[in-house]
Amino acid sequence: MRHYSPYEIISGKPDEGLVLLADHAMNRLPPEYGRLGLADGAFERHIAYDIGIEPLVRQLSAALDAPAVLGCFSRLLIDPNRGEDDPTLIMKISDGAIVPGNHPITDEEWQNRLNRFHRPYHRAVSQTIAEAAAASGKAPLVISLHSFTPAWKGIPRPWHAAVLWDNDPRAVFPLIEKLEAPGDIVVGNNEPYDGALRGDTMYRHCMMPGIAHVLIEVRQDLISDAAGVAAWAERLAPILAELNAMPALHAYQRYPSRTGAYDG
Repeated sequence: MRHYSPYEIISGKPDEGLVLLADHAMNRLPPEYGRLGLADGAFERHIAYDIGIEPLVRQLSAALDAPAVLGCFSRLLIDPNRGEDDPTLIMKISDGAIVPGNHPITDEEWQNRLNRFHRPYHRAVSQTIAEAAAASGKAPLVISLHSFTPAWKGIPRPWHAAVLWDNDPRAVFPLIEKLEAPGDIVVGNNEPYDGALRGDTMYRHCMMPGIAHVLIEVRQDLISDAAGVAAWAERLAPILAELNAMPALHAYQRYPSRTGAYDG
């Protein structure tokens, strides 16, 4: 069987103290999973990956010389942005699409997907953050990038981008202020999603150890082609560089999660 890596690490300058993440960068599946019983077209939809995020993160990583970790498997296989005990970790139905390859699923296969895909991805994230902390001598700033659909259940979404967070505001309010400053976009503050999700990537790698972080969502129609990706990379890169230059964002400080008490 050909080796299949569940993640890709893009090298950068870890001593700059900035790390980029893309949980849902790709829509790939290992060959032995076929298409999970779905039509090929399902893997061009948002249910399979975050449209536009892979090229956006690659361009941001290059512009900022920042290390990045990309998930290399479709979230239809297993969702890296969910805790291991989350019931939506492996979806049986996603936005109306029944996923035959996920139901029924044995306990053995559930553990197999955790061991082959979910856990290695998170080890790569932990490793990349640790390397940035060691090289910079400070807590790194972690930026996670996702994308969201222009409409949901037929209702258009007015936001061009969204900033999602739990209870650590350090990077959030400066980011929103800088995004809104030109006056040409609408920015959602924990809209259309709430950023507090126990066990997700930001909770696990940032909330728990007290690392400043933020999750940025860009509307998919704005980054669905090369021109859109380039425009958003040009918009975001200087803002992220300004955030990374703020000393307050490089200290370890834990905040109580809105999801409940910390583990451990």
